[in-house]
Amino acid sequence: MDRPLLNRRLAEFGTTIFAEMSALAVRTGSLNLGQGFPDADGPEEVREAAVRALRDGRGNQYPPGPGIPELRAAVAAHQERFYGHLGLSYDPDTEVLVTAGATEAIAASLLALLEPGDEVIALEPYYDSYAACIAMAGGRRVPVTLCPHPESGSYRLDLDELRDAITDKTRLILLNTPHNPTGTVLTHEELSAVARLAVERDLLVVTDEVYEHLVFEGEHLPLASFPGMRERTVTISSAGKTFSFTGWKVGWITAPAELVAAVRSAKQFLTYVSAGPFQYAVAEALTLPDSYFTGLRDDLRTKRDVLAAGLTDAGFQVFRPTGTYFITTDIRPLGETDGFAFCRALPERAGVVAIPNAVFYDHKDEGAPFVRFAFCKSIEVLQEAAGRLKALASG
Repeated sequence: MDRPLLNRRLAEFGTTIFAEMSALAVRTGSLNLGQGFPDADGPEEVREAAVRALRDGRGNQYPPGPGIPELRAAVAAHQERFYGHLGLSYDPDTEVLVTAGATEAIAASLLALLEPGDEVIALEPYYDSYAACIAMAGGRRVPVTLCPHPESGSYRLDLDELRDAITDKTRLILLNTPHNPTGTVLTHEELSAVARLAVERDLLVVTDEVYEHLVFEGEHLPLASFPGMRERTVTISSAGKTFSFTGWKVGWITAPAELVAAVRSAKQFLTYVSAGPFQYAVAEALTLPDSYFTGLRDDLRTKRDVLAAGLTDAGFQVFRPTGTYFITTDIRPLGETDGFAFCRALPERAGVVAIPNAVFYDHKDEGAPFVRFAFCKSIEVLQEAAGRLKALASG
């Protein structure tokens, strides 16, 4: 067969670096701080809820297309509980849609809301599925690069660059806060500016907020809570990051009824439905007391500090995250400039796996000297990784 077997727009993405580095971790026996999955399961009571659902026959056959009523009600109640003071509330019957994780929510939203040729602004560096989903929808991605500020150890959004990136072909802004991979939490000023631009230019916004409960300084502010944004925003979250069940793939969107209906029309031709018994368990998880959410945040803040100190001692320039469970580092103080080469050699050099940030960039040179580490691991693993990485500082 002469024709290529993979759509040319997707061929550029190829095998993901995550699969490559995870395989390298197994082959070398290295500590895998590359892929963002916890090394311990979530709450026992939530696992028991899943077992009960399986045994009781709840969700073993097709659940309702929009998601089981119990989970949709729990999502709406969760929004009211944490963001009601900001004026956010959603109708569980018409304004909540359950998806196969946040990744499907992103894909379905872009497939539903874009026409071929529409431009999508995304904050670079961005999770690789964003680029793939924009391509599948026939859109054109327009990166706006978050700028590293070594003096403050943070990344910031250039609002002038964002404004200049909007054209008559711009349909949608794809936003991620708290932001993977940089750990940036967009400020009130930055979110206000995004909201004003979206309203002025009549743009839709799809906002990925899966790390909403992993904010270590300040607070998470949903973009939909800003003036004029509820009616034009699709907000995405999931159970994977909040409850440490990344394998369950239970996500959801909240949005006005007309946007939910549009996204559901695309979603039904992707997975149709998924994770039936797990939906019941996640509905219970969302009702856990406030102490669970604050405890999760505090535990990960401690882990962030352990790994950040270890990376600093090893000679990296550390960009201290204010959210998520990832740390971005600059490898140039170690005499390195190529993140791909550095990460491929790191398992043999130090027995640790990381991810090169360049994979998250259209402008590969911008991301070349940066490397991402995940700290959603046990304290013991992080301490061991820090000890191994000290070998880099000594030679």
